[in-house]
Amino acid sequence: MKIKATALCFVFAAGLAPAADQAADLAPTGTLRAVFLGDNPVQGRVDPKTGAITGPVADLVQELARRLKVPFKLIPAPGARVVIDQVNAHTADIGFLAYEAARAREVDFSGGYAVMRNTYVVPASSSIHGIAEVDRAGVRVGAVQGQSQQIYLSENLKQAKVRIFAETPSQEELVKLLESGEIEAFGANRQRMEEAAALSKQIRVLPDNFSSATQAIVIEKGAPDKMAEINRFLDDVRSSGFVKTSLGRAKLIGVEVAPK
Repeated sequence: MKIKATALCFVFAAGLAPAADQAADLAPTGTLRAVFLGDNPVQGRVDPKTGAITGPVADLVQELARRLKVPFKLIPAPGARVVIDQVNAHTADIGFLAYEAARAREVDFSGGYAVMRNTYVVPASSSIHGIAEVDRAGVRVGAVQGQSQQIYLSENLKQAKVRIFAETPSQEELVKLLESGEIEAFGANRQRMEEAAALSKQIRVLPDNFSSATQAIVIEKGAPDKMAEINRFLDDVRSSGFVKTSLGRAKLIGVEVAPK
């Protein structure tokens, strides 16, 4: 899917907001700039025609900007590397990523706002019917480079071999890879895999999950005051039901509110 570089939305102040110095910390340019994974439906969806962005990230950024009394800008990125680079280059004020220890060496992570389940899609005719059957000698598993699923699988599969793709295969490519036997399984978040299987009877999703990943906000390292403000915000939107409502509105599968 082709994604517009940015989508700019404005919100107006309403209700109680933090002090001006908090807005200065989180939005030093006067606009809250947030970068996220534009091709990950767990974070958000970008309308290919209008560029409009919906989903949990859009809801969270809009609410944070409302409290700060500033406009906001949503920046879809093609991968985690771009999210990290933009945060560290200060071309984005906050980013959205699933927690990974390797990523945490480059950016600081907030507490989680959602937990994402990860699973496999396999050919409909496959003899594989559960997660435990994937890690066997001779099994080739596909995953996208730099995604949390690839990192987990590369570190944890003992017998199966991980084939790393530079980008997420299209629906047609995914079905072809599995049907041709180039790979026996493909690992991604459950939402993405359920959507793929719903479009083709040639593939199916396994009923269990191989891992979970916590979705969080990231900022540059060494900004404790900024992180404290973000964590206070996330504590509030989790406990108030805001995050649960957002996830429900997005109709996400295999995603739930993160524990405090």
